[in-house]
Amino acid sequence: MQLLQCPSSPSLSLCCSKVQPNRGLCFAANSLTASTTSSYIQQQWLRSSRWVSRNPPVANSSAAKAASVEESPSAVSAQTAESDVLKALSQIIDPDFGTDIVACGFVKDLLIDEALGEVSFRLELTTPACPIKDMFEQQANEVVANLHWVKNVKVTMSAQPAKPVFTGQLPLGLQTISNIIAVSSCKGGVGKSTVAVNLAYTLAGMGARVGIFDADVYGPSLPTMVSPENRLLEMNPEKRSIIPTDYLGVKLVSFGFTGQGRAIMRGPMVSGVINQLLTTTEWGELDYLVIDMPPGTGDIQLTLCQVVPLTAAVIVTTPQKLAFIDVAKGVRMFSKLKVPCVAVVENMCHFDADGKRYYPFGRGSGSQVVQQFGIPHLFDLPIRPTLSASGDSGMPEVVADPQGEVARTFQDLGVCVVQQCAKIRQQVSTAVTYDKVIKAIKVKVPVSDEEFFLHPATVRRNDRSAQSVDEWTGEQNMQ
Repeated sequence: MQLLQCPSSPSLSLCCSKVQPNRGLCFAANSLTASTTSSYIQQQWLRSSRWVSRNPPVANSSAAKAASVEESPSAVSAQTAESDVLKALSQIIDPDFGTDIVACGFVKDLLIDEALGEVSFRLELTTPACPIKDMFEQQANEVVANLHWVKNVKVTMSAQPAKPVFTGQLPLGLQTISNIIAVSSCKGGVGKSTVAVNLAYTLAGMGARVGIFDADVYGPSLPTMVSPENRLLEMNPEKRSIIPTDYLGVKLVSFGFTGQGRAIMRGPMVSGVINQLLTTTEWGELDYLVIDMPPGTGDIQLTLCQVVPLTAAVIVTTPQKLAFIDVAKGVRMFSKLKVPCVAVVENMCHFDADGKRYYPFGRGSGSQVVQQFGIPHLFDLPIRPTLSASGDSGMPEVVADPQGEVARTFQDLGVCVVQQCAKIRQQVSTAVTYDKVIKAIKVKVPVSDEEFFLHPATVRRNDRSAQSVDEWTGEQNMQ
């Protein structure tokens, strides 16, 4: 199944990591002591963010060799050589899409010198934060090197994030953002901003280009949780746009960086401020924009969900039943707006002392959200003084202690977000197509082989979107 492609982007220089069987994803950054200075931590984190993950399924190497053409190197034709290489690479399966990397369209710039036995090609992934990119590189080297006539293999890695599905309908500032992730709880005080900031810096550590948008105008948290040198947003007078500030390579926008402090204004004005901050910012090319949503399900939340094409949402809760009641409202809001919720983070769920694990706020809120709404992934965050202190010090916990328990949880969450966003985009890009021969719309049901056809006129008659129907009068705008 062919993935959506977009114009070229710079290649990534990747280091192939040693495979560690039967182990999950681990963050290979140097351990840092508590006395290490802030600047040294920042430098080491930026230099040493490397990831190792599980092997993708690959067929036995001996089978690959047996499948190669039994000829002498000099007798291998160009057509046979290309067929051999593509057949060998088709043994590597992308575990997210369930399809081999050749069918996914990852193999680019294949060059073969039959006389010298040299093969070079590029693997172009859909995101630079792919958690199994090192394994793809290693397995591609192995399966091609197993061909009897191959003496030298050169594999380069690059990332080509897909364009937003509705690029032409988006504000200019959002047209170069591949995925927009909402971190929401609909209740204050559950650690939503902590999760949003640490998730963003985890994705940046995986190699992605990331931005954070603090959508809470009444009580912005971002200025406290990060420490950029420039703490004021600047304006581009020619383009009349906002230039975001930057901290450790992550772009930041918050009302707290406007020099106005916290807002004292009515709802419609706040919605306008958020719209302006988000859509007129020069975000540049981003793989992920993490939006720290304000609590509630009112005008501000609806404005964000309608203006911004959210790829997915991460729900944050705490163990109490009271938190679950409010979180359930937020999940239903995202469901009505067709935004998939891909993970639940249960914050402050337990702590360890005297060799025992204690649950001071009870248990079950996160599990209840997962079971009631069918959200596939649940992550537990323990009560840690360092996690709270890092939010006040201006340095995210995943940066200050990249090998700690909290960082490992966020690493798992980051992998989940990357994989789920890739699946969602794959489903969207292949779910609806237009058959020019029979002049009908073909719809493929996700996670199924079932498909059906719709007449374009039937779709238009049943379109109840704001473009087709006046929201106030109910009159049909589009005939």
